[in-house]
Amino acid sequence: MMKHEWRKDEKSLYLPKDTPQAVTVPVYPYIAIHGEGDPNQADFQRRVELLFSVAYGVKMAPRKGIQIDGYFEYTVYPLEGIWDYSDRAKKKGLTGKEHLVYTLMIRQPAFVTQKLFERVVTLKKYDDTDPLWNQLEFITHEDGECVQILHVGPFDDEPESFAKIETYLEEHGLRRIDRRHREIYLSDFRNVAPDQLQTVLRVFVKKP
Repeated sequence: MMKHEWRKDEKSLYLPKDTPQAVTVPVYPYIAIHGEGDPNQADFQRRVELLFSVAYGVKMAPRKGIQIDGYFEYTVYPLEGIWDYSDRAKKKGLTGKEHLVYTLMIRQPAFVTQKLFERVVTLKKYDDTDPLWNQLEFITHEDGECVQILHVGPFDDEPESFAKIETYLEEHGLRRIDRRHREIYLSDFRNVAPDQLQTVLRVFVKKP
């Protein structure tokens, strides 16, 4: 079997154009961790590190002697996050980064199970006692009907791309289910210059 590469095999989900487009996203399994506060803080970066550690641990599991039914070679999926503001912030109209709440996640191939996830996490925890390991979860999630766009540039310029999405929604008779949105990080924001960052912005929609 050929290696599954999401950049080649799932372009409609992960490589949209820089103009809004509708997409239907089915249920997928993810490794996830919740967090809150400013994403520029070390706490956020640590959560990202743990997610990738487990994601690559799953990918490399067969080389560690772990038998996995249905395993196939694949490229690890990109980091994603669903973002919102805390209930308190929404009630008071607060929009600072310190009021953000988020769920970071990395999608997993269909062969990954709760049991495999737990086994990999257990192996990772053996040499690292960070309590954040216990906050990792194996979940399934369905985005459903969405509109997404490729945003190129700094995160602080995202409102420009969201404005394009809002125009698209109005023109196509759609509205957002809520104010949450998903971001898919096609670039490693730890190493890439802000003006070169590529981020998929996705909102959840329905007909009025």
